[in-house]
Amino acid sequence: MILNLRIFFLVVALIPAICFSQTISRLDNSKISSAELDKKIQQLMKDGNVQGLAISVFNKNKPVYKKVFGYKRFDTKEPLQTNTNFYGASLSKSVFAVLVMKMIEEKVVELDKPLESYLPQPVYAYGKGKSWGEDFTDLKDDTLHKLITARMCLDHTTGFPGWRWFEPDQKLRIHFKPGSGYNYSGEGLCYLQFVIEKITGKSLEQLMEEKIFHPLQMNTSAYFWQPRFEKNYCNGHDMNGKVYEKDKDNAPRAPSTLETTPDDLSLFYEGVLQKRILRPASYKEMFTPQLRLRSKMQFEEQVWLDTTNSDNDKIELSYGLGWGILQTPYGFGAFKEGHGDGFQHYAIMFPDKQMGILIMTNSDNGESIFKELLEVAIGDKYTPWRWQNYIPYDQKK
Repeated sequence: MILNLRIFFLVVALIPAICFSQTISRLDNSKISSAELDKKIQQLMKDGNVQGLAISVFNKNKPVYKKVFGYKRFDTKEPLQTNTNFYGASLSKSVFAVLVMKMIEEKVVELDKPLESYLPQPVYAYGKGKSWGEDFTDLKDDTLHKLITARMCLDHTTGFPGWRWFEPDQKLRIHFKPGSGYNYSGEGLCYLQFVIEKITGKSLEQLMEEKIFHPLQMNTSAYFWQPRFEKNYCNGHDMNGKVYEKDKDNAPRAPSTLETTPDDLSLFYEGVLQKRILRPASYKEMFTPQLRLRSKMQFEEQVWLDTTNSDNDKIELSYGLGWGILQTPYGFGAFKEGHGDGFQHYAIMFPDKQMGILIMTNSDNGESIFKELLEVAIGDKYTPWRWQNYIPYDQKK
């Protein structure tokens, strides 16, 4: 009898989380059944060699399908759960963007006021800080940083590199006049975090808990690793399925260190679609295109190569405040990706259609199934997959 019960509970654990609806509406008003989507996801994961995946689909501004597939660690075969901790990577930025807009509503900071003007001394005079993300001493002989505003940090026009370690000497510098061009940058958001913490006297974690996590009941999220996550977290996997060891020593950084769960992030994106936390005018500002994006690809060495890419022109690819923006026949889409060792994620919301999707994977192969999954799940044929370098697994050489 005990053995039979053990087998029963093991079988239950391997079944994906129960979905909320039998059918899912797509952008073009066509439908797909939850069973069809289950089958497609399982096929894509097998063909793309993806070890674990969590997905939420939103219709009418709420989740209608929320499931997990695969494993926390492929070698142990322990199944994922919707409350399993994932490293959030750059999905951190979209959550931080909402916090910043809340700070703007509360008049803590303004979008277009130079950030250094809020500080009683130059930013470089604070020394090296407690972690490298608080170290702005390299800017001592720089004058351009004095022009940087919150808007520039959120729309990635500060002139900072993606990260200082991309520089040959790993020193922080500004490559062009702030506001004059686009370069996706975590450093810009670290700078904005630093200033907001100095203005408020509160840490990023305190502000997130007060303004975002608690109101949305995101009870298992934080911007640094916590002991409570030990009982249920997943590891990332490389392209061959080898397990990465979990990184647990990151200092809280607004652009990159979110630890969260599929359940919690579903609550966040549901809150965005329902225009909770912020006033409608703030969401409108956040999702207003700030500049058109004409680069060949999103990141680093390719960002300077302008192109007349017809796909991106058709969708009027742009950046808003913390989110990428695109246009479709069904209204605009607001998207954010996440990419780190062993973790690849993507979320896109279509507020006019009251629709969206969140995809989280613990695999370096995750992005190779995004294009087809987006098309099948919600009829999203607009995500700029080439620009994002989401090359399908069956097109890779």
